Amino acid sequence: MTFPHAAKFAIIGAGIHGLSTALHLAQMLKASGKGSGADILVVDKTAIAAGASGIACGVVRNNYFQPAMRELMAHSVEVWESDPKAYSYHPVGYMQISPECMRADVASIYEQQQAIGYESVFVDGAEASARYMKGLFDDWQAQGITSVLHEKRGGYANNVASMQGLAAKAEAEGVRVLTGVKVLDFEFGSNSGAVTALNTNEGRIACETVVVGVGPWVNKIWNLLELPKKIDVKSNGTLHKDIPMWKFWCLEEGTLGVDPQMHRTNDGNFPPVLHVDTDAPLYSQRDGRLITDKIWGIYYKPDFNFGGIQGGASPYKVEQDPDQVAVDPYGPESPEFVVGEDFIDMWCSALAHCQKRFEGKMPLYRHEENSGGLGCFTPDNFPVFDVFRENVYVIADSNHGYKMLGVGKLVAQELMGEKSALLEPFRFARFAKGELHPTSHSPFPWS
Repeated sequence: MTFPHAAKFAIIGAGIHGLSTALHLAQMLKASGKGSGADILVVDKTAIAAGASGIACGVVRNNYFQPAMRELMAHSVEVWESDPKAYSYHPVGYMQISPECMRADVASIYEQQQAIGYESVFVDGAEASARYMKGLFDDWQAQGITSVLHEKRGGYANNVASMQGLAAKAEAEGVRVLTGVKVLDFEFGSNSGAVTALNTNEGRIACETVVVGVGPWVNKIWNLLELPKKIDVKSNGTLHKDIPMWKFWCLEEGTLGVDPQMHRTNDGNFPPVLHVDTDAPLYSQRDGRLITDKIWGIYYKPDFNFGGIQGGASPYKVEQDPDQVAVDPYGPESPEFVVGEDFIDMWCSALAHCQKRFEGKMPLYRHEENSGGLGCFTPDNFPVFDVFRENVYVIADSNHGYKMLGVGKLVAQELMGEKSALLEPFRFARFAKGELHPTSHSPFPWS
């Protein structure tokens, strides 16, 4: 196979965003008579799903405090539902189980889900919440819960299988996906700031339009594009100068090596994905010590792909200059950013706090399967979808990526000249304008 030295559309990254954009753009080019998948080249420095898309927990949900995120996620859920077999998607639903400090936030999420026609059930009050959860799980025992939001849509997908299915759909449209091709730098136009070519380890690729969908590596590509490392951010009427554009958080996830069949509802069905936040004290299953008396959160699901109960907890912020953070090797291969004993103790103890069936199961945690990975976040922790340097479309998902399967379809529409109202709240200019997304009381930076 000869190396292509030119492409009308050059997409960097063979993860959720790069492949989704490639697929939908190919379909739109063909439908409009303006081209085909042959006009699109996807390059990835490693392989399909080698980054964050390949190690993601795979949760698909609408549960966001921010109205713009809810509408965007509702769109993405529709794309997941359009071909569940190819996307290895399991529509089991999703539950946000919360303490009093989050009750008003979650109630507002429910109200706005109803306004956009997203099916969900809201349970209000400690007694009603306990009754609802015991109706699903007779061993439910989580403390400090005063509300439950049960999203009937959503669920999870098997991450690597879904990316392979997405790649196959794109390649069937004529898209070419090249792996092992690393972008070293960009060439810019002599009379404009536009990118005219990618210089890679395999050679030069001239291009008309570039799409960047590289997940945690966005800081590196941002620097190669010579975009600002620090920006001004207006918040609550105050202008904050020289705020770092990017910061890293480390996600912590793992697998409890039990039979996934053991986690079923009272009626014998597989459960929704469970996300539990509470401010009840958490005690260690290992030695009984107090782990925390502050708000904490976990999520979990039975997953045959992982071979057990898989999930995670709140991430921690990486207190380093983003240019000094070692993103590679990524995920389980990283010598630095993988889960440790503190996470294992916390997560397994939290599982037992929630359901009696998990008591005494910490020895079954799969230590040999280190998990976790870096996420690269914007100043307000929410995505940026925008055009830079005239012809470079940057998809910076701020670690909301995997569940956002529909973003690629919206980006493709914009590349075809049709502005997306769903993407408009995520433009880069919002930082200077002070049009930031509201923050919730969740312990997770992305909720």
